[in-house]
Amino acid sequence: MASRPRSDATSRDDGSSAVGDPLRPSDHVDGTPIDDTAAGVTQPRLNLVGYLRFFWRQLTSMRTALILLLLLALGAVPGSLVPQRSSDPNGVVAYQVNNPDTFKILDSLGLFSTFTSPWFSAIYLLLFVSLVGCIIPRLKHHLDALRAKPPKTPARLERLVGFSSATTTTDAATAIAEARSLLKRQGYRVASYADSVSAERGYLRETGNLIFHIALVGILLTVGVFGSFGYTGQRVLVQGEAFTNVIGDYDSFEPGRFSDENSLQPFQLRLDTFVPKYAAQPDGTWAPENFDANLSSRLPGGTWTKQTLRVNSPVEVGGTQVYLLGNGFAPVVTVKDPKGTVVYSGPVAFLSQDSNLTSSGVIKVPDGLAKQVAFQGFFCPTPVTTSTGCASISPYLSTNDAALPVLQLSVFTGISASTRGWRSTRTRSTRTS
Repeated sequence: MASRPRSDATSRDDGSSAVGDPLRPSDHVDGTPIDDTAAGVTQPRLNLVGYLRFFWRQLTSMRTALILLLLLALGAVPGSLVPQRSSDPNGVVAYQVNNPDTFKILDSLGLFSTFTSPWFSAIYLLLFVSLVGCIIPRLKHHLDALRAKPPKTPARLERLVGFSSATTTTDAATAIAEARSLLKRQGYRVASYADSVSAERGYLRETGNLIFHIALVGILLTVGVFGSFGYTGQRVLVQGEAFTNVIGDYDSFEPGRFSDENSLQPFQLRLDTFVPKYAAQPDGTWAPENFDANLSSRLPGGTWTKQTLRVNSPVEVGGTQVYLLGNGFAPVVTVKDPKGTVVYSGPVAFLSQDSNLTSSGVIKVPDGLAKQVAFQGFFCPTPVTTSTGCASISPYLSTNDAALPVLQLSVFTGISASTRGWRSTRTRSTRTS
């Protein structure tokens, strides 16, 4: 194998010539005119169409798509740091009460509705347009390249990088056939010409790249468009209670842009049992391990079917996916009038405030007493006394007779059916088993 020397003169960027460059012809010009007195290139002025074309090319470049994808990821961060109106409306209300000044600033920026805010929607739409505008021409070019035959071998092979020659006694037709067979076994696309064989490969990387970007567009399309035909709703379901999939049975309901109450598929759910599992840590805290919500579901006219709902493992009923978002306690509260007649009795869902399920809740008794009565309080499944009342040190219900679960209530009474003139008194803690 030997290389052939050359003595062609090659022009440089400064118009001078060099000797010994086998890769370019002697009359090649890189950019600067050979004649130093010649005028340079004058760029034409862009009109409106030219500017639009320029901005379109910038928007549909892969660099812009990557920047927009990064901005979309950064823009989604507030959605995980502050409660969202669509998924946690009670958390938004609590944040407003606890941080009124900060709430005004964050709310003006739309951070409590991050994924429907104008700035997030703008990033989302620009990313979608950028990806589509980038993929379509690349896909067309890639398909054309896949359908085309490998290019004809150059007339001057010695100009190619890595060119080498060898002497053989095999005739040309046999050598070409052997080369074609060898290249095919190595995964090349080959094409035979009169006295040569051409081969190429390397399309798999671009194919995988296009598949990735098409899948990303599919995700954006699914979330942005098809999500508009769905809905999200929340309901605190107490053990033993049943839920019917109608708007009136939801605690909060957020329909999509193209959905309404007629989009709800009829079905019923009933929470039979709930089995939490925590693991005690060396520092005295409890780490959640597993939550099993044993449900019964049925469609109209059907029978109850047993299902188990877990975190990140939804169940599907009537085309609707049901997720487990949290858990807590619902103390059974009974209120009697001075004569001992029961005027209110039933479980009341208390919302957990920490990982040990210290919970807060409200009980309303509008009828049956001389005055309207309401209770606001805290429930501590495994209580300890604190300066503000009680707190829970475990997510499990205490079985210690000396420290039974505690329900601490503040009582509010009203003098009329309206909420004007409410008076409040604080009661001592009462224990409940």
